Amino acid sequence: MKILVDADACPVVEIVLRAAKQNGLHCILVCDTAHVFQTNDAEVITVSQGSDSADFRVVNLVERGDIVVTQDYGLAAMCLSKGADAVNQNGLIYNENNIDFLLSQRHIHKKLRTAGVRTKGPKKRTPQQDAEFEKALQSWIQKNTPSV
Repeated sequence: MKILVDADACPVVEIVLRAAKQNGLHCILVCDTAHVFQTNDAEVITVSQGSDSADFRVVNLVERGDIVVTQDYGLAAMCLSKGADAVNQNGLIYNENNIDFLLSQRHIHKKLRTAGVRTKGPKKRTPQQDAEFEKALQSWIQKNTPSV
């Protein structure tokens, strides 16, 4: 069992690293060459810049029982199909009950943007969002790690 992070523009990397270290879990940060991570607390894999190159590496590395931290619904869906769990940076656990709706919303917003409609971006990140993410990640870790 490991934690994989789609680390391109991920605002919760430090929270993930801390949780992985505290719980003795292997953590892999996957990013493209536009991002630089230097840490002794995780394996860092840097891929070439390109459309979804980090996402495809994550999909190739993920296994049943892992958790993936990503804000990309498409990547989350692929990881769910491989038997992994996925969570976004705000603590939303992706699952079979919400992923189709999220993918549909993404498609609709993309069509609107293509048509020239301006859609709102995310609001400024709050400490509450960090707390919700950490709570969701710790809950997953407690549920999925064997007690010693």
